[in-house]
This record gives sequence, structure tokens and C-alpha cells, in this order.
Amino acid sequence: MAAKTHKVIISCAVTGAIHTPSMSPHLPVTPQEIIADGLKAAEAGATILHLHARDPETGRPTQDPDAFRAFLPQLKQATGAVLNLTTGGSPHMTVAERMRPAAELKPEVASLNMGSMNFGLYPMLDRFKEFRHDWERAHLENSRDLVFKNTFADIEHILRIGNANHTRFEFECYDTSHLYNLAHFVDRGLVKAPFLVQTVFGLLGGIGAHPEDVAHMKRTADRLFGDAYVWSVLGAGRNQMPVAAQAAAQGGNVRVGLEDSLWIGPGQLAESNADQVRKVRAILEGLSLEVASPDEARQMLDLKGADGVAF
Repeated sequence: MAAKTHKVIISCAVTGAIHTPSMSPHLPVTPQEIIADGLKAAEAGATILHLHARDPETGRPTQDPDAFRAFLPQLKQATGAVLNLTTGGSPHMTVAERMRPAAELKPEVASLNMGSMNFGLYPMLDRFKEFRHDWERAHLENSRDLVFKNTFADIEHILRIGNANHTRFEFECYDTSHLYNLAHFVDRGLVKAPFLVQTVFGLLGGIGAHPEDVAHMKRTADRLFGDAYVWSVLGAGRNQMPVAAQAAAQGGNVRVGLEDSLWIGPGQLAESNADQVRKVRAILEGLSLEVASPDEARQMLDLKGADGVAF
């Protein structure tokens, strides 16, 4: 009998809160741009769309639920992709601000950073010199003295709200300690299998993106969670595709998108999220792997379905 084929979830983080509009003309900012780029990514093969919102005039990240309402219903109507809302927002926001969209809109999936951490964006000032909006330079410079706060109390609060709404989580783990923090909440019964662990590589303040770093996070997660979890990776910047390729070869799932990297190759900006989705899909297909459909991902992650959201 032939072995069962493992299907790979491609998540696509459409805009995020790290990069600023002056860094790329292709970064989606307005609701219309987020809708158009998100749909192209889904058509290219993205299984899950990970979504942030921005002020349409300045491009500044916002967690106002109305900003999400400006694009979520249209995306839900036009694509079957799983819609995943951030609770990370921006490192400069309070936890109360960051959790509002997921609390009010009750998505199938929401992201959740599994610990407080330094979050260094300021090295990008060496590469980008001119900014159209006043907030952009300060956004990067202020990260020199910034702790992205997610205490145990914060995480528990977000988990309890999400659990009450039957929202599942993309548990973003930027270092080994975050895996142990997640294990703590699994042990307490606040996280139930199967759960999605998104190991993050290459951001200043978190673990690096060396192949040994990727292998170490996978070994640790396997030891802590066994077969209770679904493993995915994202590599920041130029690490995006190498990390994805390594993880895919080890049975993992992958995340791409302009939140994580503005590039499609050395010195070449990606013109859309779909560019990155197509590139990582080619890597997967080169490994004889199939991409999971949204409904297959819903089954893999035990999601409540699109009819259970509040948008």
C-alpha cells in the first residue's frame, strides 16, 4: 500500500507591522490592497492568510477592529482560505490594544507570541534612509529600547478569550524558552491538541536562522509535544526560503509573505505576496510535496470553520 502523502500548509503573512510603506511600493497598506494581494496569494496556493491592518493614509499599523472589518468580509466572501488575525499587532502597542480584533471578530485562528522579548528593528535604518511618514523612522529607532511584552498573565488572558470563542492559535515561538512557555500552558490544559507551532528564525532578539537553530527548535518541540502539534516555520528576510526548504524536507509547514520578507531574491523586491507563495510552492513541489487546501488545513488544525467567525 502506498504511503499517505503529507500535505503542507502554506501560510502567507500579507502585510504585518514590521516593514514600513517607504521600504517597498508593493507592501499592501489600504484595505483594497490587502484584499487584492491576499486574494492573489490564495489563488497562488496560500492555505492560510495571516492578517494585520494599517491606517490607509499613513500605513501605520493599527489594531482598531473597524480597520479589519474594512477587508475581512470581502476576503471571507471571495476565498476559502483560513483567515488568521494577529494579536501581536505592533511591538509598540499595549496588550489590550493588540487583542481587540481577535476578541471582537472571533476568527478561526489568531497569532499569539509565546513570551516577552527584545525586538530589534533598528538595523533596517542602515538599509533604508528616506521615509515618507514621520512615524516610520521612530518605529525603527525606538526598537533599540523596546521589550515586546507578553507575560504569562497576558498569554493566559488571550488564551481564555480565544478558547471561549473557539479560536485556535498560531503559537509564535521566537526562541527555545517560548516552546517551554507553550508547554506550561499545555500542561495546564489551556492549549489542546492539535495546535500550530510557528517557529520564527532570524529576527534580532530571537533565535538565529542557522540550520542548527532550526533543527534545535524542531527537536525541542518534538520532545515537548510529540504528535500533539503541527510544526511550521518562518524565516525573516533573506532567511525566508532557506528555512522553508529545510523545514519542508523535515515534514514541516511553511510561512511566507511581505510581513516576514520584502524580497523574492538578492536585491529584488517581491512585487506581491503571490510571488513568494509561488516560489515556496515550487520548492515544495520539487520535494514531491502537495499543498494542503484550506479545508484540509481546517481538519489538520481542528478549526471551527468560516461560519463560526464574527465578520
